[in-house]
Amino acid sequence: MPRGLDHIVHAVRDLDAAAEFYRHAGFTVGARNKHSWGTHNYIVQFPGVFIELVTVGEPELVPPSRPRAMSFGAFTRDFLARHEGLSMLVLEGKNAAEDAAAFRAAGIGDFEVFDFGREAKRPDGSTVKVAFSLVFAADPQAADIGYFTCQQHYPENFWNPAFQIHANGATEVAGVVMVAENPADHHVFLKSFAGVSDLKSTSHGIRIETPRGEMQVMDPQAYRSLFAVEPPNVAQGARLAAIRFTLGGTADPKSVLAGGGIVAALRVGRLIVPPDAAHGATLIFEPAKAG
Repeated sequence: MPRGLDHIVHAVRDLDAAAEFYRHAGFTVGARNKHSWGTHNYIVQFPGVFIELVTVGEPELVPPSRPRAMSFGAFTRDFLARHEGLSMLVLEGKNAAEDAAAFRAAGIGDFEVFDFGREAKRPDGSTVKVAFSLVFAADPQAADIGYFTCQQHYPENFWNPAFQIHANGATEVAGVVMVAENPADHHVFLKSFAGVSDLKSTSHGIRIETPRGEMQVMDPQAYRSLFAVEPPNVAQGARLAAIRFTLGGTADPKSVLAGGGIVAALRVGRLIVPPDAAHGATLIFEPAKAG
């Protein structure tokens, strides 16, 4: 079953500062939430996809990883010990048990399904329950990227159109960009993870279309040439580097960013916020494709 983008995790050391950065960049940011395993987050929503700003807020609660179980908190803690930036790529799960079986059969993961729930706040301050089932996968050549699917059990309590309107004009997440020394080394894993058979080779690397958004993998030189920013260090394996946003409406994102004190560069029709400004991530704003 093909799986589209569900969310991208952006790990940061100062969570409140990162949330303020996203607000200054013209995004609508939700309330601060806590997980029982020690991480705290803020959510930035788009239709069907969200960005999760996350940090370790209570390190004493972080459980260790154990066989067939990945510790979200421990992965985040260890990632932040090395760097800030985009740490996890999450696809939409429709049936957690089926995803677990598919990953096991493909040889990309043999993890137990991880179920959890928490309270979420509505704009009026009332609380509702949200619950999720996560199924992890692993690419040995991308140890600094966490991969999992996320099945939502109360989607009506999570998604809120009011949170999906952004002053900078971003209307959707168009895709993500990864950097690897040899992009082709990751195509088998990514096709199995996304549940798709089609893959496109480009002059920059590889591209996989999912039912919701693209996954691109390119080498450091191509990334540097295309976006005019330094790629993350891939000496220890592939890294998740950038989020691409589609622009719509009449908003002027450059003015919004400038008004928030954020400098962005215009590059081949794209507005690019570099990682040294965006807590280790690259944010790319681009016009909608014609047609």
